[in-house]
Amino acid sequence: MTCSKQLCRNFLLPEAVFWIASVLACSLASAADSTVTAASPSGAGAQAKQADGLQGFVELFDGKSFDGWEHSGNWRIENGAFFRAADGGPLTYKRKSVPDDFELRFDWKVSKACNSGVYYRPGQVEYQVLDNVDSPYGENPRQAAASLFFCMAPSRDATRPVGEWNRGRVVCKGTVIQHWLNGQKVLDFDYTDPKWGEMVKLLAIRGGDLTGRGGELWLQDHGQPVWYRNLRWREIPSGETLRPSLDFQPMSIPPAALAKEQQRVQAMLEAAESR
Repeated sequence: MTCSKQLCRNFLLPEAVFWIASVLACSLASAADSTVTAASPSGAGAQAKQADGLQGFVELFDGKSFDGWEHSGNWRIENGAFFRAADGGPLTYKRKSVPDDFELRFDWKVSKACNSGVYYRPGQVEYQVLDNVDSPYGENPRQAAASLFFCMAPSRDATRPVGEWNRGRVVCKGTVIQHWLNGQKVLDFDYTDPKWGEMVKLLAIRGGDLTGRGGELWLQDHGQPVWYRNLRWREIPSGETLRPSLDFQPMSIPPAALAKEQQRVQAMLEAAESR
């Protein structure tokens, strides 16, 4: 049977509408995908903060004030970050001592040749903050960024260029210590394991005691501009386990740097004997 043009149009119209609607739906879906992709960085940041909250993190710095912190006037707040602006000593958190078992997260940024650090247990127990390239300390991995200074070198250099923000993280549970840098676990050991005995002894000569607890959290002023932000910590519950990586291997110390370190150790031992 032959249909008229009008009748054909009547039959074809629903299919045409369906086709047009399908095209529009695809276009809208593509636009939505583009919007999600563009918004993902801020979304990831919000999700990270939400995850921190779920894990029990407590903010130590509000980005606007020194509430809970003590210094001698040489630190400032600049664009939501603590900024060491002049000589005068460390910036110390006074509201509460560092928990025995804890996770600390923070961002740090260095100036050229900068040397600083985050101290988290009594005595000389420090997450090193450093410009590995321009600071003379950078020649020795045991003194490099994310090292446990003068004790344990990181497994790799995961720093970003001077002027860029780095993400630091310290995790301590029982006798296990981890240092993270920019999402990479670069240090992971049990300080009671005999294979690390010489390195633990090295720290003790400098004045560090890994068995110490109840110390203050403080940010070092070593003479150069440095920035810190997003400081927060959580107390690790007793039921949460932390086991060291069996394959952790610290970076080796170059011979020239090792010789300088040995000279420094000898000077420390002689100074101790003369007291």
